[in-house]
Amino acid sequence: MHDTRKINVMEDIHTENDHIADNINEDLSGKSIFVLNVMGAPGVGKTTTIINLIKNTDGLTSYVIEGDIESDIDTKKLRDMGIDAYQINTFGACHLDAPLVHNMTQNINFAKEGILYIENVGNLVCPAEFKIGEHIKVLICSVTEGSDKPYKYPLAFENADIILINKTDLIPYIEFDEEYFMKGVKALNKNVEVFKVSGKTGDGFKEAGRWLSENASKYINAFKEIHNHDHK
Repeated sequence: MHDTRKINVMEDIHTENDHIADNINEDLSGKSIFVLNVMGAPGVGKTTTIINLIKNTDGLTSYVIEGDIESDIDTKKLRDMGIDAYQINTFGACHLDAPLVHNMTQNINFAKEGILYIENVGNLVCPAEFKIGEHIKVLICSVTEGSDKPYKYPLAFENADIILINKTDLIPYIEFDEEYFMKGVKALNKNVEVFKVSGKTGDGFKEAGRWLSENASKYINAFKEIHNHDHK
């Protein structure tokens, strides 16, 4: 009986969260904003990856929401670079949820169409469970984490639309079994796009940025067609 009540509560939480997430998605789609839920464990280089993607998505305005338990270190770094960045602190919660993101997006002036990068709290579990209004989920891994992560944290890999393997410049110095890693990835998510990148050298980001630009533009053009059709 106790387990049944827990399941019902969780269902209620997810239902309400998903309803708000759908509203965020609809609202930002109407503003021609393509939303990314950027997930990854602490230390994989999420902020560095976002910076490199921004550099390689020319012509698209970038906005960033940084999610952290505490501090605004990364937000200050982004703002110092001239990037339009905003901070959400969860003060203990291990992930962002739709209500937190909704409250923030209501205070952002999306003056131009483009991409909103939402960097989730460093965690491979909870961020994969909660929708936050995204159009795609971006999973950032690191060769320094080891090659067993798809087997230990399957949901994050199952839900990802694109996976970036970061810190590939360190492969000569550590044990990382790429074949084993990719076997786990493809078993969970056969068609996911995977890019090998290095936040230090910038390698691989041109290709990843091109993929992101193409998909963002495709979504944004679709948003505009729907918007124009609805107003005829």
